[in-house]
Amino acid sequence: MDGVMLSRSIFMSYLDFRIRASKMVLTERKKMQKSNKATILVAAAIATLVLAGCSSDNSSSSLKIGSLLPETGSLAFLGPPEFAGVDLAVAEINAAGGVLGADIEHIRGDSGDTSSDIAQQTADSHISAGVSAIVGAASSGVSFTVIDKIASAGIVHFSPANTSPDFTNYADDGYYFRTAPSDTFQGAVLGQLMAKEGAKNVVVLNLDDAYGNGLAKYAMAAFSGTSTNIVYNPQAAEFSADVAKAKAAKPDAIAIIGFDETAKIFTELIKQGIGPDKVKTYLVDGNLSSGAYKDLPAGIMKGVKATLPGVFADGSLQERLLGVDPALTDFSYAAESYDAVILIALAAEQGGATDGKTIRDNLVSVSKGGTKCTTFADCKALIAEGEDIDYDGVSGPVEFADNGDPSYATMGIYEYTANDKYVALPAEFISGDVPAGE
Repeated sequence: MDGVMLSRSIFMSYLDFRIRASKMVLTERKKMQKSNKATILVAAAIATLVLAGCSSDNSSSSLKIGSLLPETGSLAFLGPPEFAGVDLAVAEINAAGGVLGADIEHIRGDSGDTSSDIAQQTADSHISAGVSAIVGAASSGVSFTVIDKIASAGIVHFSPANTSPDFTNYADDGYYFRTAPSDTFQGAVLGQLMAKEGAKNVVVLNLDDAYGNGLAKYAMAAFSGTSTNIVYNPQAAEFSADVAKAKAAKPDAIAIIGFDETAKIFTELIKQGIGPDKVKTYLVDGNLSSGAYKDLPAGIMKGVKATLPGVFADGSLQERLLGVDPALTDFSYAAESYDAVILIALAAEQGGATDGKTIRDNLVSVSKGGTKCTTFADCKALIAEGEDIDYDGVSGPVEFADNGDPSYATMGIYEYTANDKYVALPAEFISGDVPAGE
């Protein structure tokens, strides 16, 4: 009996020990679980912060490009080919694998003209959307209304059509670029063209803005004969007084530097007896249109010549653009818009990031001084191999000076064969260095 009692005592002691030991193990497990949960929560919080930091920094995100091009306003006729150029470039870039492994995005936007604040609204919207570059505006005057806002946001401002010489030395912190040359070049070609074709006494009618005044200045400087400058208000209801001044000068040639108001000016020129059937007339990029003059007297535009920056959009490019917008009738600045997007994408690819500063710092490099390439896919492959590239675009060799201006350009000469049709005169195209402005 005593032995049994001793065994039971030993057994109960052993059982009590196991129970207490089990409780200790459970307690330790709970402590470890709590510790593990805390560790997991901390790790998750750190990961969330890291991801949040990445999402707010577009250097690691997909490239977003906003357009600021004319859907409305006095340059609306230039919008369709420019939008088509942007969309074509985006499609071809994404077909080639995008930028840094991700598709790029085009956020479409209207620029309006200088009579509205549409450009301000569009720029604000693009900045809020986190774009790294804005392509536009077409109008120099419009670009001047938003250039400070865009540059201060650290976004590349890239115009396919601005030609005012005032951009060359503008304080934009290096964020402004353009594929169209300064009007120091177009003005020189226009003035020399009129002189070459025998003009001795020209009238230059130009709209009163940075584009019109700058182009008129350099055209008259390059003209060897007598010139009279008449500056007009593009918002005027009619232009009889301006045309009367032109008639009084008894010109043997007239150059009109304007936008869609040019059709009204033509109507008044014809009315006062100095229309293009009487006096040799010249247009420029801002009013070269296949649709603006269709309602003028039949055939009166025949023989009118115009200047337009850039190489001729050949059949291959036109076919690709028509694939984007089958309704296109004009191709002005389509090539420059296309090249603007390709260059932006290549700058991001070379720099290894999609933020505006990286793009800004690589744009000059990808435009010159390396291995020649002519498509995004080919240039991207060279960059991947560590090559320094030199992109030559569909608008011609694009070589940026340090100020973001093209240092070399081509100026096209076109001639109307009917009121609604003009053709390129390739033999008269001029390529060369862009003259420095004053």
